[in-house]
Amino acid sequence: MANASAKRTAQQNAETIKNMNLGMLLTGALSLLLRVFLRKGTLSPTRLSFWLLVLSYVPSIFLSRYLERIGSPKRDPTTGTLISSGEDLGRPGVIEYAFDVIYITWACQVGSGIFGDWFWFFYLVIPLYAGYKLWTVAISPLLLGRSSGAGVQEDAAPKEASSKRQEKLRKRAERGDPRVRMQNTRS
Repeated sequence: MANASAKRTAQQNAETIKNMNLGMLLTGALSLLLRVFLRKGTLSPTRLSFWLLVLSYVPSIFLSRYLERIGSPKRDPTTGTLISSGEDLGRPGVIEYAFDVIYITWACQVGSGIFGDWFWFFYLVIPLYAGYKLWTVAISPLLLGRSSGAGVQEDAAPKEASSKRQEKLRKRAERGDPRVRMQNTRS
């Protein structure tokens, strides 16, 4: 069962990496084509827009190579059997944020090719969101002395939730079924 899960994760990771590399090529080519046809002067090395485009490739390439490295399945070179499926690239957290940065970078590259240099201001979404998450997760609870709200969720849950099996056993015990022995437990 676990082997099937590892194979499925490896297959999904391989597909995700393939799509990410294809996206890198397409957005890079589209961005350059848009600049050649719509914004001819932006490819001059004396312009700021050229350097913004070149520098935007740094986080995009770095994060895509990072995701490719941690998500690539590892196989035995002699037999070809799966050793490790790699990290699941579909899980939330840092991996999800890395994909978000890549997608925003691609949008800014293509958008600035279509609409102009002002589109690079949308790149500010990344540090603004990082600041927001830093404030809500780390700084605000320390300064204001509040918890993250986990206690509120625990109070809302019912006190004695029972599973279907527990309910079935309780009903059998109420009927006096000899297969069920009730034990007194102290809390």
